[in-house]
Amino acid sequence: MPRFADHLYAPGPDNPFPGIKVLERRLARPIPHRLGSNEGLDMPHSALRRHFGDAMVEHVYGYGDAEALGIRRRIADQQGIPLEALLVDAGADSLLALTLRAVATPGVAVVASAGTYPTFGYFARGQGCRLVEVDYDQRPGRLAPDLAALARRANEEDARLVYLANPDNPSGHLHDDDAIRRLREALPADCWLLLDEAYHDFRPDADAPFAAEVLPGVIRCRTLSKAHGLAGLRVGYAIAEPETLAMLMKVRIHYAVATLSQAAAEVVLDHPEETRAHIAAVVERRERLAERLRALGGEVLPSATNFVAVRLDDAERAAKVHRSLLEDGKLVARPGHPALGRLLRITAVEDALAPGRLDALEAALGEAG
Repeated sequence: MPRFADHLYAPGPDNPFPGIKVLERRLARPIPHRLGSNEGLDMPHSALRRHFGDAMVEHVYGYGDAEALGIRRRIADQQGIPLEALLVDAGADSLLALTLRAVATPGVAVVASAGTYPTFGYFARGQGCRLVEVDYDQRPGRLAPDLAALARRANEEDARLVYLANPDNPSGHLHDDDAIRRLREALPADCWLLLDEAYHDFRPDADAPFAAEVLPGVIRCRTLSKAHGLAGLRVGYAIAEPETLAMLMKVRIHYAVATLSQAAAEVVLDHPEETRAHIAAVVERRERLAERLRALGGEVLPSATNFVAVRLDDAERAAKVHRSLLEDGKLVARPGHPALGRLLRITAVEDALAPGRLDALEAALGEAG
């Protein structure tokens, strides 16, 4: 099994504030009189009530459930993931940072694709890690993390962790389940695979058995920000072996997910039909957008996400299009890493399909064609 940060193998640290919900479960009885919690229990919140209403305000007085049991139970029931293999935190980004805190120490090597989701590199450098970047596999019609190269560098650098977004951000590429298994097998025994599955729900095989597997040496991170529409509330979850999650809990913020965020997530998870309808609508828009850009001669990469990635003929043209759209109040994403400077990423919202919305890009594709 891969190693955690050395200091975590000693007894503790233990969470000094598990929270009233956890205490009630441990005691198997309610604690109606909260006389020791330094919360705003008597705060009238008149202004909040006028603005948001009583129902919302009921969720802001006290700290939330530190174990987010309601969310974990719903995810476990819906996806068939063991309850004890789930940890809820404040979005997938928080889980990436949490993983690095638990497994990496300053100076160790971590490996990622050059130009992949930049928040990982930001956190890795902030942790004092040595970030080793591997070029993407770039060919006509393909922009994919190079799994063989990631494994090779992990072995050469004695890496503590390999990061992989699957589906990838920003390319949208999806590696199949067998490829992920082979990658894990090719890594050093003491190297973690951090699998960022933020766009998992948009995969055509999102309900396949592999999606619920707890993989040794792997920490899988997902989010309710994309398919579930809760980006502003910051709710994500990790899937890993219980022993691994226990180590992550040693370095986790006590009340990472707000009470209101938990309540909203539970409501959304209780209505999966809305999420399924949203995913179907996104996929339909994604295909319409891709077809429209292809018709103009654009190289639209295959995507298993909620966005479309277009690769232009050179980085200068991509930068010009990006700047022109932004000056006109239209924000598309362009990777900051020079290795992917030719790429533009467009989210499959209805607004992107409005006539003239992507005029600068359409003009550039017409010129290139």
